[in-house]
Amino acid sequence: MAGQAVLAGTGVDNALGGLDNTAKKGGIKASQTNLPTIIGGVVGAVLALVGVIFFLLILYAGFNWMMAQGQEEKITKAKETIFGAVLGLLVILGAYAITTLAARLFSEALGMPK
Repeated sequence: MAGQAVLAGTGVDNALGGLDNTAKKGGIKASQTNLPTIIGGVVGAVLALVGVIFFLLILYAGFNWMMAQGQEEKITKAKETIFGAVLGLLVILGAYAITTLAARLFSEALGMPK
């Protein structure tokens, strides 16, 4: 009976605290990451990937332009690729800026810490 009363009083916070204690005893550093930190890391990784894709598209288009040897059709296609890559990058960065601003205003309105 006494064991049941102890188990009934155990909450999620107590369980997580117990896991942290176990991790410390095992020599593992328990991380205190929260959802915004995880989302920020994922967004940063996606933006890094977008930067690499942009670089590769510009490199590809520049190579095609240099290899066009004056052929107007190939030069036009290379210019369109460059324009599309720059436009895509601007759209993604604009969306990131708007989302960041909205999230900051929302968190300030709710009085959440930064």
